[in-house]
Amino acid sequence: MLKRSSLFGFKTRVTFSIPGTDPHGAVSVVGDFNDWEPGRHELVQRRNGTRSVSVILSQGEHRFRYLGTDGLWFDDDTADLVDGEGSLIKL
Repeated sequence: MLKRSSLFGFKTRVTFSIPGTDPHGAVSVVGDFNDWEPGRHELVQRRNGTRSVSVILSQGEHRFRYLGTDGLWFDDDTADLVDGEGSLIKL
């Protein structure tokens, strides 16, 4: 699930969130905003049972996917678009 919060200027805080138990192991959000670097934005377990991480992004379109343990790639069905290249968010 994606949550967007407008910040000053042309920035937006995007919170990437998934259910806390599936998939097992570490999960990172990777995308064009972090040079597709695994582990840079790892989702953290929250008290409400989800895992999430917030990233400040500039206006425009951003591609991303989630990367789990053992190379498990998956997309966010709440993104603005999901296609063969992954998830897309438009800010």
